[in-house]
Amino acid sequence: MPKQKTHSGAKKRFKVTGSGKIRKQQAGMRHNLEVKSSVQTRRLNRDKVLAPADAKVIKKLLGR
Repeated sequence: MPKQKTHSGAKKRFKVTGSGKIRKQQAGMRHNLEVKSSVQTRRLNRDKVLAPADAKVIKKLLGR
């Protein structure tokens, strides 16, 4: 039986916590940063936990 390969794009974008939750970086930190306030950029720089429905799909891509 062949093994399931990890999705290369998913492994670069998501990481799994110790408790099994999926974390991702929030959108909006790539450009136009001089327009955004310091409070907003600090908030966007934190990782976000994925919703359970999305996490189920990503776990499958990560082979978990």
